[in-house]
Amino acid sequence: MRRLLIDREAPIRSIAEQLGLSLPVARALADDLRDKTLLEYQGLDGRDYRIGLTDLGRSTATERMQQSTYASYVPVPLEDYVRVVDAQRADLRLNREGIRHAFQDLVVADELLDQLGPAFMNDGAIFLYGPPGTGKTSLAERMIKVHDDWILVPRAVEVDGQVISLFDPAIHEAADEQPVEMDPRWVICRRPIIIVGGELNMGMLGLDYDVHAGLYQAPIQMKANNGLLVVDDFGRQMVTPDELLNRWIVPLSRGIDFLSLSYGFKFTIPFEAKLVFSTNLDPNSLGDDAFLRRLRNKVFVGPIGDDAFTWILARVAKANGIQASAEAGLHMRRVARENIGDLRPYIAVDFCELMLGICEYEGLPRVLDEEMIDRVAEVYFCKDVEVGPARKGAVSEHLSPGVAEQAFQPPPAAPHAAPTAFPAAQAPSVAAAPAVGAPATLQVPAQPAPVPAAEPAPIAAHTDSSVYAGVAAGAAAYPTPVDGHR
Repeated sequence: MRRLLIDREAPIRSIAEQLGLSLPVARALADDLRDKTLLEYQGLDGRDYRIGLTDLGRSTATERMQQSTYASYVPVPLEDYVRVVDAQRADLRLNREGIRHAFQDLVVADELLDQLGPAFMNDGAIFLYGPPGTGKTSLAERMIKVHDDWILVPRAVEVDGQVISLFDPAIHEAADEQPVEMDPRWVICRRPIIIVGGELNMGMLGLDYDVHAGLYQAPIQMKANNGLLVVDDFGRQMVTPDELLNRWIVPLSRGIDFLSLSYGFKFTIPFEAKLVFSTNLDPNSLGDDAFLRRLRNKVFVGPIGDDAFTWILARVAKANGIQASAEAGLHMRRVARENIGDLRPYIAVDFCELMLGICEYEGLPRVLDEEMIDRVAEVYFCKDVEVGPARKGAVSEHLSPGVAEQAFQPPPAAPHAAPTAFPAAQAPSVAAAPAVGAPATLQVPAQPAPVPAAEPAPIAAHTDSSVYAGVAAGAAAYPTPVDGHR
């Protein structure tokens, strides 16, 4: 009746499609409402009847609109939702090859993969920790790739006569084609992944009631059911880690969660989301031993080695059309260690991206050499701030010799435009994929002969400074590494 109040009049078939009902059910409902003088048949529309509300039906629907404006797909009963979620529990059978495939676009050591794989197979949350910029977020974002199947997600769920909106196009990736014979109140989707950070608060873990619409929005853990829920920057939320973990003690141990409607009616739903926490804080600062014991699967994500850094730099340079040499890679590693003490993947990504701005500004060719690395480092790393005019680089009242004479000379003629393209005769870039050991280009660890593989679709340059492994674009141009280390 609310749908008819909006449409004024429509064929029964049209109303049925908008509500996700089969035509026989819609016709039976229309007959029942006609018997109650709430709607009337207004003639044929082809082989179907057009219907509209009577005066009594219009006043009744208007009154109901004040309670709820929802007039879309009919919600599925709570018991049907529970049954389907339970039937869709992930049944993973992972091994090293499977976990390696999920993270194939990242440079990840086998030792780390061998910790992530069992963590997925075990019950309980996964806790990723380590210093900033080592790729914890990038790992968490790709964890959903261990799943390659589809699930059913209801558009809305009915509880005690109330409607809870669940399907969210921003979270649930629907299949391009939905089966015609399927109940349209359900949507076939990929397993979802929800990533929340410092904005997470306790209100996001309960039902959100829209007073004006008379409709509930499902909490994030309900939307993440049969998928992953990632809490990034754990420990930096407005609520304490203890409060968050205490909220999830029962769901993690029993696989159910408790929700309440606005008027106090409580009910249970399945908790079938894999929880992943990621933090760069000291784990001991987040809680006591009892707290850490609840996070059973702890995975340390630390700095990377020289070989991994070389691979990352080579891939990022290739993706951005940058020419680099082995000497440049060595110098960048040296600069990184001098400034932050170790190697982290974001350094290669950030340096290449900052270099592009310099080259664009000055019309320089995209050549990453020691001079360019030093120039980027000058603006990338913070300098020690000292008080007093004696500090090196402080503002001075004295001019360098000859500056006064040069400053007041007539301006010189405009110089010729700087070259915008790098001459082909110069040293080849890493994109040329030279043979291993070629001295003129950025070298990578010795590899066996490449394994023939299908050419991957090109991937745009990665712009995430927290990326753990850089960009995979052009990876097929490089030999397959030893033991599959990418």
